[in-house]
Amino acid sequence: MLAARAGRYTATMKRTALLSVYDKTGIVEFAEELVKLDWEILASGGTARALTEAGVPVRDVAELVGGGSILGHRVVTLSREVHAGLLAKPNEADRAELKKLGIPFIDLACVDLYPLAAEIAKPGSTPESVIEQTDIGGPTMLRSAAKGQRIVIARPPTRAKVLEWLKAGEPEPEKFRRELAATAEATVANYILSSARYQGGGTYEGMVGRRRSEAKYGENGWQTPAALYDTAAAAEPDPLALSAFKLVEGGDPSYNNWADVDRLLQTLTHIAAGFATNFGEVPAIAVGVKHGNACGAAVAATPAEAVQKMVTGDQRAIFGGLIMTNFAITEEVADELLTYGVESGRRLLDGIMAPEFVPAAIEKLGRKGGKCRLLANPTLAKLGTDSLDSKPRIRYVRGGFMQQPNYGYVIDLKSPELVTTVKLSDQQTRDLVLAWAAGSTSNSNTVTLIRDGQLIGNGVGQQDRVGCCELAIKRATDAGHKTAGAVAYSDSFFPFPDGPEVLAKAGITAIFATSGSVKDGEIQEVCRQHGVTLVQLPDSVARGFFGH
Repeated sequence: MLAARAGRYTATMKRTALLSVYDKTGIVEFAEELVKLDWEILASGGTARALTEAGVPVRDVAELVGGGSILGHRVVTLSREVHAGLLAKPNEADRAELKKLGIPFIDLACVDLYPLAAEIAKPGSTPESVIEQTDIGGPTMLRSAAKGQRIVIARPPTRAKVLEWLKAGEPEPEKFRRELAATAEATVANYILSSARYQGGGTYEGMVGRRRSEAKYGENGWQTPAALYDTAAAAEPDPLALSAFKLVEGGDPSYNNWADVDRLLQTLTHIAAGFATNFGEVPAIAVGVKHGNACGAAVAATPAEAVQKMVTGDQRAIFGGLIMTNFAITEEVADELLTYGVESGRRLLDGIMAPEFVPAAIEKLGRKGGKCRLLANPTLAKLGTDSLDSKPRIRYVRGGFMQQPNYGYVIDLKSPELVTTVKLSDQQTRDLVLAWAAGSTSNSNTVTLIRDGQLIGNGVGQQDRVGCCELAIKRATDAGHKTAGAVAYSDSFFPFPDGPEVLAKAGITAIFATSGSVKDGEIQEVCRQHGVTLVQLPDSVARGFFGH
């Protein structure tokens, strides 16, 4: 038997585990391991039946509370006997009182909850069905166990961790129990938030986050501490969540690095969805960003060509930037990233995200002091129409936060609402899709120039749309590109003809912009006069503002 720890146990005291789970998967095996460690098992209803059928010695909670469940199983563990066993302090007085009342001191609680969020999301769910799947006993037991500093297990994956800890002699018991208690409280908070959100019909909103990575620093060096959190207790973890990226080389990413990774994901997934929707295939894609905006983006038949086009889109801007691809980084691709288009030395990059990195590429791409972070996520190799982030976007504002649906629009050039003056060539069509994806995920106002599958100029964040055009052209010419023959994307309609005139004079052959301006007729006429193909969808459908 285990020796005493912090006055909690005696050498002859058997310990009791309370098991009450909705999903019985793995619970028999867990209980069997506890029995091997000389624990007594107390379980409720269906859990007790499952253990009994498997031959595990168990005492039903109904025996402890003096009767079975009542009110259609709505009340069974909500009893003073259960919560006294969880809340009693490990001192002689409380233990003596429990003994007098015939109540065991419960040392461990393994509880999972009714699938409330799944029921709310289920097509055809009703207020009655949601109420039926709203757990009260489970959250209450978890909170009592957390307050009582018991060994509390709120998530099935934690069971193996607890068994390992028990078999190791329970090192650092107070620290371990506090971690478990925090997880239980966060699980309950997230669960109750789902209920409040549903019952209030949108009146209440929020999120519960779990710290997954310490950021090296915030947006500025003095903004510390900073960290990356993921949404706790997500029913279906997102394989493209930032916390799913594995750091294979380099130091901890900064706040800005993580922000850029998020924006890279927006752009890369929109390119993939746009090509899958319009052409039925996803090419090799490489995107580079600086301060969240694409300064290089390319599609090609091979990874090497995609990288070459991406890094030479704007070599001045890509310096110190971050890059994301939908293909593995081989030694050949690493060489292209570092030296293609560089007269001497190597290109300095702060981070690269890809499905995987071969060892030789990791060695080549590393920078002194871990300044180039390499993050791997194999899901990047499988992008398509279902890869867009569908979760709402939340933004802190002073005194609260705002929320809106995510940007999940995908351009469809076969849409019946699309209006065009001249049929586009195949290359123009592909370039317009790339222009839309890069421009609509850059800070508005934006005008984006693409030629032959390469981003050559991105005029982002301007207060007037003609200024976007002028900036895009300047960035393209500064980078050594010819704008003649390129296509342009505008993230909203042109309020005046001056923007299209600037683009036409630069040799732009096709423009995608939304309709909705009172001067749409004049803009269409200007494009006709200059021989520019104008492609339009309604602003209410296709506007691509981002990053306000």
